[in-house]
Amino acid sequence: MEFILPLIIGLVIGAIVVYFVSAGQRKALVADGQTKDTTTKAQAESMIAEAKLKSEKTIAAAELKAEKTFSEFKDKQEVFKKEKIKESRDKFQRFKDEFKQEKAEELVELKEKRQSLREEAESMKAERAGFNTERDEINKQQKSLLQEEQRLTQRNKKLDEEIATAQQKQDELDTQHEKFSSELERISNLTADEAKARLLEDVRQKTTNEALNLKRHLLEEAHAEAAKDARKIIINTIQRIGAAETIENTVSTFALDSDNVKGQIIGREGRNIRAIETATGCELVVDDTPETIVISSFDPIRREIARLSLKRLVTDGRIHPARVEEVVNKVKKEMNNQIVEIGKKTVVELDIHGLPQDLVRYVGRMRFRSSYGQNLLRHSIETAHLCATMAAEMGMSKKNIKLAKRAGLLHDIGKVADEDTELSHALYGMQIAEKHKENPMVINAIGAHHDEIEMNNILSHIIQACDAISGARPGARREVLDGYINRIKELEEIAVKNPGVASAFAMQAGRELRVMVEADEVSDQHAEELSFKISQEIQESMQYPGQIKVMVIREKRAVNFAR
Repeated sequence: MEFILPLIIGLVIGAIVVYFVSAGQRKALVADGQTKDTTTKAQAESMIAEAKLKSEKTIAAAELKAEKTFSEFKDKQEVFKKEKIKESRDKFQRFKDEFKQEKAEELVELKEKRQSLREEAESMKAERAGFNTERDEINKQQKSLLQEEQRLTQRNKKLDEEIATAQQKQDELDTQHEKFSSELERISNLTADEAKARLLEDVRQKTTNEALNLKRHLLEEAHAEAAKDARKIIINTIQRIGAAETIENTVSTFALDSDNVKGQIIGREGRNIRAIETATGCELVVDDTPETIVISSFDPIRREIARLSLKRLVTDGRIHPARVEEVVNKVKKEMNNQIVEIGKKTVVELDIHGLPQDLVRYVGRMRFRSSYGQNLLRHSIETAHLCATMAAEMGMSKKNIKLAKRAGLLHDIGKVADEDTELSHALYGMQIAEKHKENPMVINAIGAHHDEIEMNNILSHIIQACDAISGARPGARREVLDGYINRIKELEEIAVKNPGVASAFAMQAGRELRVMVEADEVSDQHAEELSFKISQEIQESMQYPGQIKVMVIREKRAVNFAR
């Protein structure tokens, strides 16, 4: 619409211009006709027609231009209209989408509120039901209380009547007591106070005797209970330890691939074997035993050095005195390194931290020492485990459990001393521990485990007990095999000869005897008596280290078959 008004104004102005131009031409022609007689009327009309034609052309051109302008305006108007329509539609669609989104959000919120209201309604319904249940329960309780109150009221009335009757009887008894006291005073020639004092003295003496008997009985029970708990702790500790025993001897054997090597080992006029014995400190026995050389020495480290040296010499094939000394010296150095590695491995396996290097070396040397045929390192490791287990059974702290394990490992380090000493191994081991600034509890436990010094802490008692368990229990140290087997067999025979015994088995290297009895022939009470009887027979007829647990097992089995 904004283009129409300028177009109309342009058309009007064009028409006015054409009109005035044609009018001016006419006036000019009239004036010329009046002033010039030579101009003819035909020429004037011709000029007027020409001017009219020009004006019509101008008007036609203006109309054509106006129509063209109007058409362009119309096209632009149509495009503008379409754009506005599209913009309006987009705006409407955007408003519509926003409205839908708002409605959707409102719908979701409405659903959530509806769900929340439904849940609240259900919760209120449940609460109302619970309240009704509680109300019913309260009503029942009130009813029960009312009944109880009525019953108590009736009982109080009855008690009042009984109290009145009892008071009446008490009055009668008081009267009779006064008569009886008067009669007693008359018969015994004693006043009531004198009789009372004599009675109190009798009661005091009797009470004193009973108190002493009770005290003695309680002490006996306490000692028995303490001993029972101690045995239980020791038994549980032993059962939780599974140890492998290694029996060491004073000889080692070295296997040969061929007897021809024996001649090389002996050497010309025996110089090679003498060189080996001199370098290692061991005696080599070369006899008729096929493909075997016996190495004899009380020192296991020397025997191991001799064995390894022989192995290298035989493998190398060069056996002469100079080579023997070279190999033995080299093996000794490697042996020292091996001892340290064994000590480190043992310490790591036991999870013991901060052990000085010298003590680690002592621990490694234990591998090549034995005590009554029991390997010293295995004994120390087993004692360490036993100490930690027993400390745990007694409810000690983690710190004390670690100290117990440490003391158990080090309690026999005096047996692997580098130098000879007149002190016992316990006291010398205590000196070594003091030198390396061990914990005072560990030092006392090492020195006191054979009662050579006074024990000042519970750890020392644990070390002594566990050392005895590891060394004195059946099968731990060297025994004659036939005697050991006979003792195990005798244990089972003692149990089987009792009536009602179905079978007996010696377990845990003879530390436990399990006796299976017939359920129909032996009752539970008889089973306890049988266990005590068998233990007494073992004590009277056998000799054994440590203690033996006798367990009588009674089972009742019912078996049927479905066919």
